[in-house]
Amino acid sequence: MSLPELFLIALGLSMDAFAISICKGLSMQKMNNKSAFIIGLYFGTFQAFMPFLGYFLGSRFQNTIISYDHWIAFILLAVIGGNMVKESLNKEEESLDPSIAFLDMIILAVATSIDALAVGVTFAFLKVQITAAVSFIGVTTFILCIIGVKVGSIFGIKYKSKAEFAGGLILIFMGLKILVEHLF
Repeated sequence: MSLPELFLIALGLSMDAFAISICKGLSMQKMNNKSAFIIGLYFGTFQAFMPFLGYFLGSRFQNTIISYDHWIAFILLAVIGGNMVKESLNKEEESLDPSIAFLDMIILAVATSIDALAVGVTFAFLKVQITAAVSFIGVTTFILCIIGVKVGSIFGIKYKSKAEFAGGLILIFMGLKILVEHLF
């Protein structure tokens, strides 16, 4: 997997966390650099850990399903991306909570990184260099979340759905690319 492809996947995976970071920034009275750093650290850590866990699990079953691994990668990325696009089109108001309490952040970090677990499974099938990949994903998410808090504190929630939509499309297209490369 090339660096630009990995960057696109990292970008796509980080969009949920970026959107939550925007909401956190919006809920703050003023920009708080310490809180932005903590938010980025939680999300970046979990976005790095979950693909690693998925890779480990995928590696265990790789020999069993190697003949159709590209279909699994495509389906997982398409479903994850489709859900992100669907959520971006949902017009429900979300409650805004500036809390960065441990339990609140763990729940948000796990919830936004479940899709990264599935991507980690696809990494196992694609034989991606996992240490470099998860480091790149974690750092990308960390930086984008800090930016998200700043954006949220300045611009508000109007960019949240656009970020989720873009992230979903990126994951869908990466899944299609993997499928097309294996079929042709």
